[in-house]
Amino acid sequence: MKETVFFTASEHVVSLDAPDDFDGWREKARACLMAGLAPDRIVWSEPGGEGDLFGTDRPLPAVRGGKAPTASRAFLDLAGKAILHRAPERFALLYSLLWRLQRAPRLMEDKTDPQVRRIEELARHVRRDIHKMRAFLRFREVAADDGDARYVAWFEPGHHILRANAAFFVNRFASLVWSILTPAGSLHWDGEVLQEGPPATRGDAPAGDPVEDLWRGYYASIFNPARLKIGAMLKEMPRRYWKNMPETALIPGLVAGAQAREAAMVEAGRDRFEAAALPESLDEIAQALQACRRCEIGCNGTRAVAGEGVAEARLMIVGEQPGDVEEERGQPFVGPAGQVLMGHLEAVGIARERVWLTNAVKHFKYLPRGKRRIHQTPTAKEIDICRWWIDSERRIVKPRLILALGASAARAMLHKTVSVQAVRGRPMALEDGSELWVTTHPSYLLRLPEDARPAEESRFRDDLSAVAERLASMEN
Repeated sequence: MKETVFFTASEHVVSLDAPDDFDGWREKARACLMAGLAPDRIVWSEPGGEGDLFGTDRPLPAVRGGKAPTASRAFLDLAGKAILHRAPERFALLYSLLWRLQRAPRLMEDKTDPQVRRIEELARHVRRDIHKMRAFLRFREVAADDGDARYVAWFEPGHHILRANAAFFVNRFASLVWSILTPAGSLHWDGEVLQEGPPATRGDAPAGDPVEDLWRGYYASIFNPARLKIGAMLKEMPRRYWKNMPETALIPGLVAGAQAREAAMVEAGRDRFEAAALPESLDEIAQALQACRRCEIGCNGTRAVAGEGVAEARLMIVGEQPGDVEEERGQPFVGPAGQVLMGHLEAVGIARERVWLTNAVKHFKYLPRGKRRIHQTPTAKEIDICRWWIDSERRIVKPRLILALGASAARAMLHKTVSVQAVRGRPMALEDGSELWVTTHPSYLLRLPEDARPAEESRFRDDLSAVAERLASMEN
C-alpha cells in the first residue's frame, strides 16, 4: 500500500528587499526568533526568487517574552558572506543555524556539523568571487560628453557581490570617474558620489581601447613558458573571466608554443652551462652557488648553503636541502635534524670532522607562515636541476661511500625516485665506483609521535652502524 503524503502550508512568507539584504534578513530573523517561529514555519522570499505557493505573507505574531536572541561574531561574519551566494536556500539555512545557536551557543566550533560546513562552503565561494572580481575586472577608457576621460568595465559576477565590492573600487580608483556594469546592476562613481544603476548588457560596455595593444605586447613579452602550469592557471583564472581581459586572447597561442619555447630555453641554457669551465675546487663551487638561479628555489631570495667538511673524505653524507637554521647560518646540518644526525653518528663512531656534508638541493625551499618559514619538499625537477652541483662535489671529493638521507637525496644519486624503505640498509654501486647507502632523513624521526620514535631511532642507528662498519672495512 502506497503511503499518502499531505503537504501543509508554511505559516509565514518573509520577504526581503534585495538578494544581498543582510541587514534586512538579520532584522527579520531576530523578529522571527522573538516570535518563537521554528525554521519549518518560515519561507524566505527574495526579489526575483520563488516564494511558497501555500505560504501567506502576513505580519509576524506578537513577540513573546524571554531572553533576546544572540549570535556569535563568528556566525555573523560567516553569514554576511554566505548570504551573498546565489543558493536559494541560504536564508533558510542561516535561520535554521541561528535557531540552533540559541540552544547550542558553541555550535559554530563544530566543523563536522552539516549546516556549519555548508555555510562555510557558501562563504568560501563568495570570497573567491569577490577576489575574482577585484583581480579580473578591466576598465576601458571612453570619452565623456564633456571631453574628460571616463572608465567603464563589464563583469559577470557569480554571486551577489556587486555592492559588497563597491568600497574596494571606490578606494582603489578614487581619483577616476568610472562605471562597473553587470547583468545584476551597475555602479557609477563621479569622483565624489557613488550611485547604483540598473542591470546592463555586454553591449553597453566598450570593446577595447588603444592602451590594450601596449598591454598585450607587454604580457606576451613576460610570459615565461618554463613556469607554465596550465592546471594552476585555470584554477586561479577560470575561462569564464577571459572575455573581460585583453591579454587572454593571447593565452591559447602562448600555451601552444610554450613547450617548444621551453625546450629551446633549456637547450640553450644547457649549452651555455656545459660550455663553462667545470669548477676546480670546493671553494669555487661554494662561490658559484650563490649566483645560481637555474630553478625557482634559487630565485626565492635565500642564501645557497654549500657543502662542508674534509675535502678528501671517504664518506659523503647527502641530505635533502638546507633548513631554516642552516640557511641563516650558511652551514649544512646545524639545525634540529642535524643535531639528531650528529648524535647518532657520534654513537656509531663517525666524527663530523671526517666526512663531507652536503645537500641534494642547495637553497631552502619554504612556504611563509607569518614570521615562520615552513619546509617544503623540492620537486623531482628541482632535484635534477641541482644535481650538477653535487656531481661536481663528488668529482672533487671522490668519496668511496655515500650515505643518502631520505628520498630526495637518493634521487640525486640514483637519477630516479626510489622507496627509502625498500632500499635502506644495503649497498648499491654507482657509476663512478663509489658505494651508495640509503636511510631515512633525521627530520623524519623528529616528526614521529613519542611512542613510535624509539623503534625508528633504533633502525636509523642500525643503518649508520652498518655504514660505519663498511667504511672501516674499506680503510683497512
